[in-house]
Amino acid sequence: MVHHRNHFIVFTTPFQGHINPTLQLSKRLASLGAQVTFVTSIHAHRRMFNDKNNATSIRSDYASSITFAPFSDGYDNGLKQGDDALQFLSEFKRHGSEALSNLIRSLSTDDDPNRSVTCLICSFLYPWILELGRDHGVKTAMLWIQPAVVFGIYYYYFNGYKDKILQENVANEGNYSSSYVELPGLPKLTCRDLPSFLLPSNIYKSSLTLFEEQFQGLNQEDYKPRVLINSFDALESEALKALDGKVDIKAIGPLVPSAFLAGNDPSDTHFGADLFEPSNINYLQWLNSKDEASVVYVSFGSLVVLKRRQVEEIARGLIKIRRPFLWVFRAQEIGEEEEQGEIKSLIDGINREEEQGLIVPWCSQIEVLSHSSVGCFVSHCGWNSTLESLVVGIPVVAFPQWTDQGTNAKLIEDVWRTGVRVKVSKEEDNLVKSEEIRRCVEMVMGKERGAEMRQNAEKWKDLARKAVGIGGSSERNLMEFLKEMGQVLD
Repeated sequence: MVHHRNHFIVFTTPFQGHINPTLQLSKRLASLGAQVTFVTSIHAHRRMFNDKNNATSIRSDYASSITFAPFSDGYDNGLKQGDDALQFLSEFKRHGSEALSNLIRSLSTDDDPNRSVTCLICSFLYPWILELGRDHGVKTAMLWIQPAVVFGIYYYYFNGYKDKILQENVANEGNYSSSYVELPGLPKLTCRDLPSFLLPSNIYKSSLTLFEEQFQGLNQEDYKPRVLINSFDALESEALKALDGKVDIKAIGPLVPSAFLAGNDPSDTHFGADLFEPSNINYLQWLNSKDEASVVYVSFGSLVVLKRRQVEEIARGLIKIRRPFLWVFRAQEIGEEEEQGEIKSLIDGINREEEQGLIVPWCSQIEVLSHSSVGCFVSHCGWNSTLESLVVGIPVVAFPQWTDQGTNAKLIEDVWRTGVRVKVSKEEDNLVKSEEIRRCVEMVMGKERGAEMRQNAEKWKDLARKAVGIGGSSERNLMEFLKEMGQVLD
């Protein structure tokens, strides 16, 4: 029985990769007796609760524990390709700080003491959120939605190791160099294994500045935020141990629907946060018609924009493989508008002529990955996708694009040994050629190395389930966090 309920405001940027883990954390907190107010933009909220999506059930399943408080961030019709990122961040700060301040004030004057806010959790620790929390006397915590290894890389970069990282590794950008940078508790990293924001080729300078401000905020002595990591102790034990004592850090993942973690809530079968309308093609029925572990599933997430030539190489590679494939291809996945028509024709041609392939605009990824007919995941290696592959025990062809994805690919191939990373062609404008795609898929789905990868994937699947189960490390860490916030549990 809960004697005192913590009340968390969970605040997230309006992107799929942020909303999925923050909403899943909200459900976990609610299931442990906490009250949650979930805050994101009006545009994201509207898309989540579109009649065609899965979020409406959350309102009924968690009606007494989770409330939604959308706010206008100045982009009520969504952020469009080509919009100025700095302008968006400025508007997000202006509107977000006002909305959060008003919300905290209104909840603190409520007659119910359990309505007062005890902690503000955010998916990205903007400096203004720290200031806002301090001003209102509310504790803050960051949900880190990348692996602990990536957290460690940034932490060391901004705390004494910047020159070492730059001098020993970044000079080798673009080369498959044997030069490594070694950081405490982390695997040896080459240049291609580093987050892309740390490389000279990074064009998103404002993003690196934001990361620096986040890590400066973690060093404040008078108002030190907690860090919750969407990972688990067994998966990244060395990195977490190395960071312990430097940062108030707890691994509480994997944050995926409980039905895919044996022994947990079987009714929790989806994130309930899709910003994209589901396909009207019955892809699950199509999967049902395929043999066990025979399908190649391909998806590059919600943000990646591919070059036209890369899409063509992927298409040719999938056709050459001669295995059934399910390819999630978003309408905006190609950058240049004039090229979209040509690619659409190519995609339509594959759907029309190649009986082994099915292309859809969106799907419930974790349902697909957990389907018995899926045997391989060709992935951009976003952290959510990487965790989902581990939770269901599916080996990966790692096809990283930017941000943390190169590091995740390194972990998949060399540390967890659950997949293989594609090699780019330097002579062909850094493309991954169709033959390389074919080579990697055949390796992952083959009998020798493929069997080892599948065995390793099953091992991490079992460890992930233990972590969130009763008495598991993530369950204990989350309970400890609740008690630190003041919640009293029987």
